[in-house]
Amino acid sequence: MAKRQLRVLSVASECAPLVKTGGLADVVGALPAALEPLGWRSRILMPAYPGLLERVGRTRRIWREENLFGGPASVRSCRYEGLDLLLLDAPHLYDRPGGPYMVDGHDHHDNHVRFAALSWVGARLAIEGTSDRWRPDVVHAHDWQAGLVPSYLKYAGAQTPSLLTIHNIAFQGIFGPDQLDALHLPTWDFHPDALEYHGLVSTLKAGLVHASKVSTVSPSYAQELTREEFGFGLQGVVSMRGERGELSGILNGIDTEVWNPATDPAIANYSAADPGAKAANRQALIEEFGLEEPAGPLAVVVTRLTHQKGVDLLLEKLPAFIESGGAVVVLGSGDPGYEYALGELAARYPQSVGLHIGYDEPMSHRLYAGADLVLVPSRFEPCGLTQLIGLRYGAIPLVAATGGLRDTVVDATPEHLADGSATGFTFSDIDAGGLGFALGRSVDLYADRDAWERLRAQALHTPVDWGTSAAIYAQLFTELI
Repeated sequence: MAKRQLRVLSVASECAPLVKTGGLADVVGALPAALEPLGWRSRILMPAYPGLLERVGRTRRIWREENLFGGPASVRSCRYEGLDLLLLDAPHLYDRPGGPYMVDGHDHHDNHVRFAALSWVGARLAIEGTSDRWRPDVVHAHDWQAGLVPSYLKYAGAQTPSLLTIHNIAFQGIFGPDQLDALHLPTWDFHPDALEYHGLVSTLKAGLVHASKVSTVSPSYAQELTREEFGFGLQGVVSMRGERGELSGILNGIDTEVWNPATDPAIANYSAADPGAKAANRQALIEEFGLEEPAGPLAVVVTRLTHQKGVDLLLEKLPAFIESGGAVVVLGSGDPGYEYALGELAARYPQSVGLHIGYDEPMSHRLYAGADLVLVPSRFEPCGLTQLIGLRYGAIPLVAATGGLRDTVVDATPEHLADGSATGFTFSDIDAGGLGFALGRSVDLYADRDAWERLRAQALHTPVDWGTSAAIYAQLFTELI
């Protein structure tokens, strides 16, 4: 008799390619394909935001509830671009203008209800199964939006194990204890060892306490979260899970079919074995943004324009980089002050700075393909995907040595350049001085064309797929059951 394929229910607020605000969506969308050859079949539960049911086409109802925190709800099953999706159709919670979390720059007032509902349904599916006779062996909850899944499983006395993955501990799902009854959470568990967080409720803390095991998206980030400067007040509970051997740091990968310079329809194609067309993409990027040919490296920045991402550091040090021969193209949006300051920088150096405020997916592919450098000066970065895409496209990452950036980029020291292990530039003093020194090193190395070509070749040959990490997840799931 053939061995039954094991089942994992992934519960998340977003999933690429349907809904994406950050790297969480990429992970949720890419991990199932990497797990399947290892014996794990995934279904992804996410909200049916406006337009999603129409976009995915034909669906089948496999679960329903007449009153899910204020209105009727059902779960619709479908197959879309290789993903098995379970869409939570609850119009009173999700059918509204704006993005998944915000409208007109402000959080939806009832986000705690909207994502408690997602967690509640995830737990019910794990306990009851679906009408098409599917029930998971393990539940994989992602970030605060699914943080209550382990709690609901615990309070129901369910045996289904759960893994909570922290993608970014800075967002914690905070609400008042007056909402406990309405969200089917017991008031008796409102204390510092469970739901209570400084007089409020934190859904992320609840998941950290109640999940069978906890993971983060890089080994360095797992260690950083046990320290006050990175733990955002939750370092104590993270440390507790680590001391029990219940905390893992598992690097993200990227979808190497989506991010493949050899087949990418947005660019002139090239590969690690034949990188010749990289130069054509560089020239096309220069022409697209009306820049002059720089004497130094052409850098790109693809990011949210926030303090976390170190945009203020870039604003301070990019002028010196440009004066030394570099050029830069920025794609992103965020803090209006940073958007304005970048506009001023572009006006000051119109022949050396390209700027596109907003996000454009095909344009991002063109930036990676044309760049010599991709800049990621984040103050903290759980894993980061930008540097992985940069490696895949031969855009040398220049990164702050934090979180997953530290784990995925090997600094171009003389020793690492000599032994062929270098893949980029890192700086440990995460301030303007550290970034400026790293930018200066990149300009100096770029002047040695042979050394730069060797560095780029090593970057292009660096594995960035899900293979190794998916095997770790599969082993972790197996241990849980």
